[in-house]
Amino acid sequence: MSESYYERKLPHWQPEGASVFVTWRLHGSLPYNPDVIGLPPGKAFAAFDQVLDHADSGPRWLSDTRVARCMAKTLIFGEAELKLYSLRAWVIMPNHMHILIDPNASLARITQSVKNFSAREANEILGRAGQFWQRESFDHWARNSDEAVRITDYIELNPVKAGFVERPEDWRWSSKWAGQEAYPTQVET
Repeated sequence: MSESYYERKLPHWQPEGASVFVTWRLHGSLPYNPDVIGLPPGKAFAAFDQVLDHADSGPRWLSDTRVARCMAKTLIFGEAELKLYSLRAWVIMPNHMHILIDPNASLARITQSVKNFSAREANEILGRAGQFWQRESFDHWARNSDEAVRITDYIELNPVKAGFVERPEDWRWSSKWAGQEAYPTQVET
Protein backbone atom coordinates (compact mmCIF):
# COMPACT_ATOMS: atom_id res chain seq x y z
CA MET A 1 0.00 0.00 0.00
CA SER A 2 1.40 3.41 -0.88
CA GLU A 3 0.39 6.88 0.25
CA SER A 4 -3.09 7.74 -0.91
CA TYR A 5 -5.28 10.79 -1.11
CA TYR A 6 -8.95 11.24 -1.85
CA GLU A 7 -11.43 13.97 -1.25
CA ARG A 8 -15.12 14.49 -0.66
CA LYS A 9 -15.87 17.59 1.38
CA LEU A 10 -12.75 16.91 3.45
CA PRO A 11 -9.33 15.80 2.23
CA HIS A 12 -8.20 12.32 3.32
CA TRP A 13 -4.46 11.59 3.46
CA GLN A 14 -3.08 8.17 4.22
CA PRO A 15 0.73 8.03 4.31
CA GLU A 16 2.13 4.54 4.08
CA GLY A 17 2.99 3.05 7.47
CA ALA A 18 1.11 5.66 9.51
CA SER A 19 -1.58 4.84 12.06
CA VAL A 20 -4.88 6.51 11.23
CA PHE A 21 -7.46 7.94 13.64
CA VAL A 22 -10.97 7.76 12.15
CA THR A 23 -14.27 9.09 13.45
CA TRP A 24 -17.65 8.10 12.03
CA ARG A 25 -20.86 9.70 13.25
CA LEU A 26 -24.49 8.92 12.75
CA HIS A 27 -26.38 10.75 10.02
CA GLY A 28 -28.11 13.79 11.50
CA SER A 29 -26.24 13.61 14.81
CA LEU A 30 -24.36 16.89 14.74
CA PRO A 31 -26.32 20.07 15.35
CA TYR A 32 -25.11 23.34 13.84
CA ASN A 33 -22.39 24.88 16.00
CA PRO A 34 -21.29 28.40 14.96
CA ASP A 35 -18.60 28.40 17.68
CA VAL A 36 -16.33 26.21 15.55
CA ILE A 37 -16.24 28.50 12.53
CA GLY A 38 -12.70 29.71 12.01
CA LEU A 39 -11.11 27.33 14.52
CA PRO A 40 -8.01 25.39 13.48
CA PRO A 41 -8.95 21.84 12.37
CA GLY A 42 -7.81 20.10 15.59
CA LYS A 43 -9.72 22.50 17.83
CA ALA A 44 -12.78 22.34 15.58
CA PHE A 45 -12.72 18.51 15.77
CA ALA A 46 -12.49 18.61 19.59
CA ALA A 47 -15.38 21.09 19.76
CA PHE A 48 -17.54 18.93 17.47
CA ASP A 49 -16.66 15.81 19.46
CA GLN A 50 -17.69 17.52 22.70
CA VAL A 51 -21.04 18.46 21.11
CA LEU A 52 -21.51 14.82 20.04
CA ASP A 53 -20.66 13.58 23.55
CA HIS A 54 -23.33 15.79 25.13
CA ALA A 55 -25.93 15.83 22.35
CA ASP A 56 -29.45 15.63 23.67
CA SER A 57 -31.03 15.47 20.22
CA GLY A 58 -30.47 13.52 17.05
CA PRO A 59 -30.06 9.78 16.59
CA ARG A 60 -28.35 7.76 19.33
CA TRP A 61 -28.72 4.33 17.71
CA LEU A 62 -25.31 3.18 18.94
CA SER A 63 -26.61 3.26 22.53
CA ASP A 64 -28.80 0.25 21.68
CA THR A 65 -26.80 -2.73 22.98
CA ARG A 66 -27.69 -4.81 19.91
CA VAL A 67 -26.36 -2.11 17.57
CA ALA A 68 -23.22 -1.45 19.65
CA ARG A 69 -22.49 -5.19 19.66
CA CYS A 70 -22.92 -5.22 15.86
CA MET A 71 -20.46 -2.33 15.51
CA ALA A 72 -17.87 -3.99 17.75
CA LYS A 73 -18.19 -7.28 15.86
CA THR A 74 -17.84 -5.41 12.56
CA LEU A 75 -14.62 -3.74 13.73
CA ILE A 76 -13.19 -7.04 14.91
CA PHE A 77 -14.27 -8.83 11.70
CA GLY A 78 -12.55 -6.11 9.63
CA GLU A 79 -9.33 -6.82 11.49
CA ALA A 80 -9.42 -10.59 12.05
CA GLU A 81 -11.16 -11.86 8.92
CA LEU A 82 -10.86 -9.19 6.23
CA LYS A 83 -7.36 -8.15 7.36
CA LEU A 84 -8.14 -4.52 6.44
CA TYR A 85 -6.31 -3.12 9.46
CA SER A 86 -4.91 -3.78 12.90
CA LEU A 87 -7.01 -2.18 15.62
CA ARG A 88 -5.00 -0.15 18.09
CA ALA A 89 -7.89 1.47 19.96
CA TRP A 90 -11.65 1.92 19.51
CA VAL A 91 -14.72 3.26 21.25
CA ILE A 92 -18.39 3.21 20.36
CA MET A 93 -20.32 6.17 21.74
CA PRO A 94 -24.11 6.69 21.44
CA ASN A 95 -23.89 8.69 18.19
CA HIS A 96 -20.32 8.25 16.91
CA MET A 97 -17.30 6.00 17.08
CA HIS A 98 -13.55 6.47 17.03
CA ILE A 99 -10.88 4.01 15.92
CA LEU A 100 -7.10 4.08 15.68
CA ILE A 101 -5.85 1.58 13.14
CA ASP A 102 -2.77 0.50 11.29
CA PRO A 103 -4.27 0.14 7.78
CA ASN A 104 -3.56 -2.75 5.43
CA ALA A 105 -5.88 -1.30 2.76
CA SER A 106 -6.85 2.12 1.53
CA LEU A 107 -8.81 4.27 3.95
CA ALA A 108 -11.58 4.55 1.35
CA ARG A 109 -11.92 0.74 1.23
CA ILE A 110 -11.83 0.42 5.02
CA THR A 111 -14.45 3.13 5.50
CA GLN A 112 -16.70 1.73 2.80
CA SER A 113 -16.46 -1.82 4.15
CA VAL A 114 -17.11 -0.97 7.79
CA LYS A 115 -19.79 1.65 7.21
CA ASN A 116 -21.72 -0.24 4.53
CA PHE A 117 -21.82 -3.53 6.39
CA SER A 118 -22.58 -2.04 9.79
CA ALA A 119 -25.28 0.26 8.39
CA ARG A 120 -27.14 -2.65 6.76
CA GLU A 121 -26.91 -4.72 9.93
CA ALA A 122 -27.89 -1.86 12.26
CA ASN A 123 -30.83 -0.80 10.12
CA GLU A 124 -32.07 -4.39 10.13
CA ILE A 125 -31.71 -4.61 13.92
CA LEU A 126 -33.57 -1.32 14.36
CA GLY A 127 -36.23 -2.16 11.78
CA ARG A 128 -35.52 0.99 9.84
CA ALA A 129 -34.35 2.03 6.41
CA GLY A 130 -32.36 5.02 5.28
CA GLN A 131 -29.00 6.59 5.79
CA PHE A 132 -27.31 5.39 8.97
CA TRP A 133 -23.86 7.01 8.87
CA GLN A 134 -22.97 10.55 7.89
CA ARG A 135 -21.38 10.31 4.44
CA GLU A 136 -18.23 12.16 5.43
CA SER A 137 -15.85 10.96 8.11
CA PHE A 138 -12.97 12.56 9.94
CA ASP A 139 -9.51 11.05 9.77
CA HIS A 140 -6.08 12.10 10.97
CA TRP A 141 -2.84 10.18 10.61
CA ALA A 142 -0.55 9.92 13.62
CA ARG A 143 2.74 11.62 12.82
CA ASN A 144 4.74 9.63 15.39
CA SER A 145 4.39 7.10 18.21
CA ASP A 146 3.84 9.80 20.86
CA GLU A 147 0.88 11.15 18.90
CA ALA A 148 -0.51 7.62 18.51
CA VAL A 149 -0.39 7.25 22.31
CA ARG A 150 -2.21 10.60 22.75
CA ILE A 151 -4.85 9.51 20.23
CA THR A 152 -5.30 6.17 22.02
CA ASP A 153 -5.81 8.02 25.30
CA TYR A 154 -8.26 10.40 23.63
CA ILE A 155 -10.28 7.49 22.26
CA GLU A 156 -10.34 5.44 25.43
CA LEU A 157 -11.08 8.44 27.67
CA ASN A 158 -13.99 9.61 25.51
CA PRO A 159 -16.70 7.89 27.66
CA VAL A 160 -15.09 9.33 30.82
CA LYS A 161 -15.03 12.88 29.43
CA ALA A 162 -18.65 12.46 28.35
CA GLY A 163 -19.56 11.55 31.94
CA PHE A 164 -20.78 8.03 31.13
CA VAL A 165 -18.27 6.18 33.34
CA GLU A 166 -15.55 7.01 35.85
CA ARG A 167 -12.85 4.79 34.33
CA PRO A 168 -12.20 3.89 30.68
CA GLU A 169 -12.28 0.17 31.44
CA ASP A 170 -15.89 0.52 32.68
CA TRP A 171 -17.18 1.45 29.18
CA ARG A 172 -18.28 -1.83 27.61
CA TRP A 173 -17.96 -0.69 24.00
CA SER A 174 -14.25 0.07 23.83
CA SER A 175 -10.83 -1.45 23.47
CA LYS A 176 -10.24 -0.65 27.14
CA TRP A 177 -13.30 -2.44 28.55
CA ALA A 178 -12.77 -4.74 31.54
CA GLY A 179 -9.00 -4.57 31.24
CA GLN A 180 -8.95 -5.84 27.66
CA GLU A 181 -6.09 -4.69 25.53
CA ALA A 182 -6.70 -2.94 22.22
CA TYR A 183 -6.73 -6.26 20.36
CA PRO A 184 -9.88 -8.06 21.48
CA THR A 185 -10.51 -11.43 19.89
CA GLN A 186 -14.21 -11.47 20.60
CA VAL A 187 -17.01 -9.33 21.87
CA GLU A 188 -19.06 -10.54 24.81
CA THR A 189 -22.71 -11.06 23.95
